[in-house]
Amino acid sequence: MQVNIIHNKQKYVANLTKPLDISIPIQPDGLNAWGADKLQIRPVVSGKWIGDVKMGSSVNFNNIFFNPHAHTTHTECVGHISSKKESLNKELLTFFFISQLISIIPQKVNNDLILTKNLIKKMISKEDNIEALIVRTMPNSKRKMHKNYSNTNPPYLSEDAAKYLVSIGVRHLLIDLPSIDKEEDGGALIAHKSFWQFPENKRHGCTITEFIYVPNKIKDGKYLLNLQFVPFNNDAAPSRPVLFKLE
Repeated sequence: MQVNIIHNKQKYVANLTKPLDISIPIQPDGLNAWGADKLQIRPVVSGKWIGDVKMGSSVNFNNIFFNPHAHTTHTECVGHISSKKESLNKELLTFFFISQLISIIPQKVNNDLILTKNLIKKMISKEDNIEALIVRTMPNSKRKMHKNYSNTNPPYLSEDAAKYLVSIGVRHLLIDLPSIDKEEDGGALIAHKSFWQFPENKRHGCTITEFIYVPNKIKDGKYLLNLQFVPFNNDAAPSRPVLFKLE
């Protein structure tokens, strides 16, 4: 199935029969960050009844204990850093966006690896006419789908880079890291605050999606992004961003 798309007077065609999933599954041997307890999927136990077909039940009936920020691909809204705790389910009300995928080698600055404004500016500008930016950090390997990022000081986005994305009209940022901010920053959250222009001019409806994984076979370029998420009334929710190549 092909669909014709017009965005800011530009015409595109997307084939909806060829989805490219860039999410990481919720699984016990998957991601971890921020020192969170390990994700658990286990059957409900009620008296002698155990919700596991292998244990004699007629159904599998599991509880899942996880944190969206620590264990899986997740999308968050300004409620992540706001005392009002705005809900993603009420902030994000449209789900298809013209997007650009770029691959970046972070710049080494002292002991940190940083996605700087200059690196991003070389690859994307306002003339690209996009709503969402998808960032794949290099090197890229499947290890990103199972890594424990706690206390590893992963790469992060600079304040200037976040402000630049706002200036060129990016409303949705997707990245293959646990956070766009430095792991230990004393609670400053400079990149988050800059992207959401918090607290002076909160950018409602804008999102940050972290912990994506973009396989190497998916080439840099423009895509139609379908940003799906579980409708929790929470600042963040597990999400499943799916790309469709644009022609």
